[in-house]
Amino acid sequence: MRPKAVVLLSGGLDSATTLAIAREDGRDSYCLSIDYGQRHRSELDAAARVAQSLGAVAHKVVRIDLGAVGGSALTDSSIPVPVSGVQPGIPVTYVPARNTIMLALALAYAEVSGADHIYFGANAVDYSGYPDCRPDYMRAFEALANLATKAAVEGQPLRLHTPIIELTKADIIRRGTALGVDYALTVSCYQADADGLACGACDSCRLRRAGFEQAGIGDPTRYRKYINKNN
Repeated sequence: MRPKAVVLLSGGLDSATTLAIAREDGRDSYCLSIDYGQRHRSELDAAARVAQSLGAVAHKVVRIDLGAVGGSALTDSSIPVPVSGVQPGIPVTYVPARNTIMLALALAYAEVSGADHIYFGANAVDYSGYPDCRPDYMRAFEALANLATKAAVEGQPLRLHTPIIELTKADIIRRGTALGVDYALTVSCYQADADGLACGACDSCRLRRAGFEQAGIGDPTRYRKYINKNN
């Protein structure tokens, strides 16, 4: 039997590439998407498309309400999403404890499904400066997972894979393209509309567009027409 892996799948560019890498590694992928109260559902719709396209064995959506906690432009509609360009420091699009919660849910799903691998598309190079995307954090979570689970205590340790964490966005796109990822299926925008059209101005859109430009690969992102993508 092929080894099983839980893959956290947001529906964006990075997680789609990570799923393709898990498939290349010979894992049967059990995808997990988190409906955490984000601004739009377009990325969750994209996750379903990507999971099907890349041959996931299963795709589960877990619903939680991080909007009840607030503190982020992605969960509180009263906080505007920045559109003036990527700035130093941690932006208001950082969602407190999001990655910790997502990884904990992936850990639970791994135990239930019998998976001993988790794949997570965190990136610490071309990203928005979130503290829970750093390699040190990932190593610490893997250590915690192997202290906290029945499976690890009984001799089935868990491995946390972050295969794109030290890649540039252009390198991620090149890698995914070589593995057959259809990036037209993905949605990365922080404030995409109901049809999945991207704003073209938020940090995520800017990083994504620059990645395609630097990779020398055509950008398949569908943008809303009123946005000037050159800003």
